[in-house]
Amino acid sequence: MSPVIDIRTFSNPQPKTHEDLCQRLRDIIDGESLSALFQPILDMGSATVVGYEGLIRGPSDSPLHSPVALFKLARDCNLVAEVEYLCRRIVLESFARLGGKGKVFLNISPDVLLQQDWKTGQTLQYIQQIGLQPQQVIIEITENAPTTDYQLLREAVHHYRNMGFEIAIDDLGEGFSGLRLWSELRPNYVKVDMHFIQGINLDPLKLQFVRSIQEIANKSGARVIAEGIETEAELIAVRDLGIAFGQGYHIARPNPQPALQTTPEITQILIGSNYGGAQRYLSNHRTTVAKLIKPVPPVAPDCPNDVVYEMFEKHPELYSIPVVKAGMPVGIIGRDTMIDRFARPFHRELYGRKSCDRMMDTASLMVDKSTSLHDLSDLILQSEPHHLSTGFIITDENGNYIGMGSGHDLLRLITQMQISAARYANPLTLLPGNVPINEHIDSLLHEELPFVACYFDLDHFKPFNDVYGYQKGDEVIQMSGRLLKEICDPERDFLGHIGGDDFIILFQSADWERRCRTLLARFSETVPSYYTEIDRARGGIETEDRQGKRAFQPLISFSIGSVMADPYNFHSHHEVSAAAAVAKKQAKKIPGNSLFVERRTAQQEAIPA
Repeated sequence: MSPVIDIRTFSNPQPKTHEDLCQRLRDIIDGESLSALFQPILDMGSATVVGYEGLIRGPSDSPLHSPVALFKLARDCNLVAEVEYLCRRIVLESFARLGGKGKVFLNISPDVLLQQDWKTGQTLQYIQQIGLQPQQVIIEITENAPTTDYQLLREAVHHYRNMGFEIAIDDLGEGFSGLRLWSELRPNYVKVDMHFIQGINLDPLKLQFVRSIQEIANKSGARVIAEGIETEAELIAVRDLGIAFGQGYHIARPNPQPALQTTPEITQILIGSNYGGAQRYLSNHRTTVAKLIKPVPPVAPDCPNDVVYEMFEKHPELYSIPVVKAGMPVGIIGRDTMIDRFARPFHRELYGRKSCDRMMDTASLMVDKSTSLHDLSDLILQSEPHHLSTGFIITDENGNYIGMGSGHDLLRLITQMQISAARYANPLTLLPGNVPINEHIDSLLHEELPFVACYFDLDHFKPFNDVYGYQKGDEVIQMSGRLLKEICDPERDFLGHIGGDDFIILFQSADWERRCRTLLARFSETVPSYYTEIDRARGGIETEDRQGKRAFQPLISFSIGSVMADPYNFHSHHEVSAAAAVAKKQAKKIPGNSLFVERRTAQQEAIPA
């Protein structure tokens, strides 16, 4: 992450010449007078710390304390490589001394990465000497100068990947050619520049930019890291976009001894009231693995390796072949595994006629066709990375082989669903809009699953908006959305934003009525804080209509109209939404916060809060 520096740190009552500053820098290098800080990188889905970005600081009493000042002078003095090598060593040694848990992101500029000694394997030897593994180290390419020799850069990145390192590109959206670098290097991680994260909850353009980056990442297999998260609102916006990882002062500041886990408050935001926007839509969407089935002919365990190899040669579209015995899958043979083995001297001659069960992966991923895409994606993320490329076996309810699924098809379908969810999400709350709401209702009815549709509407909101302004009005709507999320069970209930001050929850939780009452109580406690002290004291606001007549408007309240929707009385989302709208009108006739329950086959009742 590129740090922000106050240029006043360069001021000094005793001006120094350029040569004096270069000599000072040489002294810092010779004395190894640098220190490392680490900023946690958080998994937004599980609220766990997965790694740290290694940051560097110069001597605290020096104008070179800031890394910006340090590297600017290093470039001016032609000492960039020397400074970067020292920084690399100090960060790695400090990380190892801390116990070396998780991953460490190591900032390296392209020109230093392309130094001739990258082919010698010195970095690999060094990290092994200090007790680290290459899989723990992510080479974070920081583009602080134009990159021209992409061919050589690709070769260097390929070299490091072969040794086990992963690659990240830093500050996407800020540098000279970030998208070109992404296309050329195909990194494992992409860090979005903090400019696009700060204020993302208030800026539709930034929101769309980051959403587009997430879509590209889904298609390319990269994982996105949002840098510079400094407020709770930014954290929520990033979470609701489905971004994989987050980093910033709101999560944790850089520290020589960083925290191993995040705070309970951050955990509550990320997983306590989980699922918003695209993530909520994806988790509730009932598309299953059956949509990914491809009929790949299997082979028996005693099939010769030569036959399997010939199948791969004749069918270049196959990435793997299932091994099935008596209808039951027992493993997978991956194209890369077989080609790699047969490429070795004499291996085809030795093993070509032997049975293919010697080559198969017995720990292959197998899923039932009724598994949801959401559950499958979670399973793959928790599994070994190679499952994404080799694919997975799909079985029927009895465990019999019926076909294969590929990681590419899974990512493509999930991306399409996320794009669809994002396209129809409400821009203010990032909650699913009318299209996914209607789809979810129809899905529940089609599967004959009973649910309760609760229509939530704010009373007296328009007068409040007219008096206090749209910004305050937006804050009330966002607050309402947060309170509604808190009462939902993310595994069972679906929350949508119809538009304006109207929301809907499709409850499958048995205690839905208690949840609604909890909302009304919390809203009643919270909403007065959005008024002035005078308006709070008198319990409302004075307004004037178009004829100039004064009128008193009470504090905003919530009206809830609920419908017991079962598949025998309702057949489409049109019928459910019409019935919910009627129930809402009945609820609005009740003064203050209220809940009205309409039961199609039972007596209607009004329940004041």
